Amino acid sequence: MRLNVPVPLLMLIAPSLNRVYAGEAPRLAASELAVTAGVEVEPVVIAGVDYLRIQAEDSENLRGIVAVQSARLGLYEEVSGLLRPIELPVVDVLDEDLVTIPKYPGKTNEQLTRLLLNVTLSQVVAGQGTRSVLDPLCGRGTTLLQAWRLGHDAAGIESDQKAVEAFAAYLKTYLRRKRIKHTAEMTPVRREGKSLGKRFDAEVTVDGRSMSLGVFTGDTRQSAKLWGKRRFDAIVTDAPYGIVHGSVSDVRGGGRDRSASGLLADAIPVWASQLRSGGALGMSWNTLGTPRERLAELLTAAGLVVRDDGPWRHFSHRVDSSVHRDVIVAVREV
Repeated sequence: MRLNVPVPLLMLIAPSLNRVYAGEAPRLAASELAVTAGVEVEPVVIAGVDYLRIQAEDSENLRGIVAVQSARLGLYEEVSGLLRPIELPVVDVLDEDLVTIPKYPGKTNEQLTRLLLNVTLSQVVAGQGTRSVLDPLCGRGTTLLQAWRLGHDAAGIESDQKAVEAFAAYLKTYLRRKRIKHTAEMTPVRREGKSLGKRFDAEVTVDGRSMSLGVFTGDTRQSAKLWGKRRFDAIVTDAPYGIVHGSVSDVRGGGRDRSASGLLADAIPVWASQLRSGGALGMSWNTLGTPRERLAELLTAAGLVVRDDGPWRHFSHRVDSSVHRDVIVAVREV
């Protein structure tokens, strides 16, 4: 009698240009897939090549989840020691070079940004389809561009006006050269006769799908005031590591709060208030400045429920001697 045993599936790990991240990629990718697909995953090496062995039956739903993974290169069935390729759906709306072309100091690894976005969106239960994603510390927009690649609307806040201007200039040039139908403009923002900085807005239409993107220059702690009544399905951000530049916090005692703890303590309640019911907040940060337990306390105090067991505890990894990065996600329950 033949038993109905699922054929093992193997996800081929994509190479990473970042040497340190490449060493951690199989473990991080395994946790990402375990969270987003809810399946058992094991990193394995076959003929010197990294794969993830997936303990699940092949299905259209699983293929769709694998297709969006941050470190996915291909998917295979493992039959009698041979690998048969499985065709995956095309999920990205825009090309990968949208996020890989920009090069500048302090840029977050694109794979890590995608991973953070994926695990956060996997916890959103409000509605379906196109999501609205806010990065309240958006820098030069890697998270916003990754959200666009997945077909979601994006919004951001960044205190460095020059970073926003550089992002706007890059995006305008990219869309023009790719001949993608779009609108994009930078406008001054004034309220009650006072200048509040600038706002960059862009919209693209790809294969009949429209996506919007907006960025305010300003203080992230003023995010709720800047975006008004707008609410978001997901808030996804890479917090300052406090190495190249400290966060400008309440300046308690003068100087900068180089750990970014002061900034996060002030900003998290504001960000949480901007989440829709059923939305999720995901963050990567330097645990050498703010312990995980402290960050979980801040998120809980803001009325969110932290995902803190199983694979959620396996995203921690070393970046360099002064940065040990981790990922945390919390949800506003319905």
